Amino acid sequence: MRYFIKLGFKGTQYHGWQTQANATSIQSVLDNSLSILLKENIFSTGAGRTDTGVHAKEFYAHFDILEKKIFDENFIGRLNIFLPKDIVVFEIFSVDDKMHARFDATSRTYEYHIHQKKDPFLEQYSCYVYKKLDVEKMNEAAQLLLQYKDFKCFSKSRTQVNNFICDIKSAKWNKDENRLIFTITANRFLRNMVRAIVGTLLEVGCGELSIEDFKKVIESGDRANAGESVDACGLYLTKIEYQT
Repeated sequence: MRYFIKLGFKGTQYHGWQTQANATSIQSVLDNSLSILLKENIFSTGAGRTDTGVHAKEFYAHFDILEKKIFDENFIGRLNIFLPKDIVVFEIFSVDDKMHARFDATSRTYEYHIHQKKDPFLEQYSCYVYKKLDVEKMNEAAQLLLQYKDFKCFSKSRTQVNNFICDIKSAKWNKDENRLIFTITANRFLRNMVRAIVGTLLEVGCGELSIEDFKKVIESGDRANAGESVDACGLYLTKIEYQT
């Protein structure tokens, strides 16, 4: 029997989603908790990787078990008590045996949070940028992303992917007083892609990069031409969509 699990997490204390040697991950903590409560070895498959320190307001994974189970509010409550305070499970529901948390996802949405007035209470949840930013220009540059498909320039080096093609459906900055939120939706993302895009858009906002220069960065396909990756603390995976 295959089940989907919908969860969220604060990524500050974790080395991303995926289980790895000598590091604590969301996946390893979740699998261990489920294995104990279900009394069988659980190996979940996530909707994708998240980097060290990245948060998720909505994340999906699937796992298989031998027999059908009822995952009601009582079980979810027990699981959440068992899990650390920075991981929460919202629901567990049965799906078709062929449904895949990663490969069947049709789109993913990320947010990147920036604050421009120093605030120690936002330190782990948002990136502090003190420089004055031209949000209008940043949005102008962000719209250019929708005109391209190859985003090798924003991909982490030495990554094992077959191609660098992504279909970006929307990308926009919104400002609320001293807070900025960049929201981007695509069918898939490359490793470190959103943080590299944000870092490059900040260079546009600071006047260090023109709109034409931003186009040249994308067309170059060279990571060295793009801006520095921003800190992981401000990045949130907020939505994953599947075909119904």
